[in-house]
Amino acid sequence: MTPITQQQQLDAVLAARPAVLVLYGGGACGVCQAIKPRLEAMLAAEFAEMDALYVDCQGEASPLCAQQRVFSLPVVQLWFQGQLFETFVRVFSLGEVRRSLQRPYAMLFPPG
Repeated sequence: MTPITQQQQLDAVLAARPAVLVLYGGGACGVCQAIKPRLEAMLAAEFAEMDALYVDCQGEASPLCAQQRVFSLPVVQLWFQGQLFETFVRVFSLGEVRRSLQRPYAMLFPPG
């Protein structure tokens, strides 16, 4: 996952890439630290064309988190073609994230 700290960085990636997953987490958030490598592994195995960003809300990226209205952790956002598609907050499973990704991802990147 690529760490970002500023709104301009987020805007640039969302404008340039068709599929982006953003994880808002923190170093002191145990759940965040546990799901980060699992999300990375899932993306690498099943959604290789998707970019992944990490925003440390408990570090220097806290102003970005406030701009995005992220006030509890973890938060996962799924973006397709610059539009927010789905947001998962606090209590969710990786299976839910996977299911939400499958259809729009397959439409953007047809298997073949």
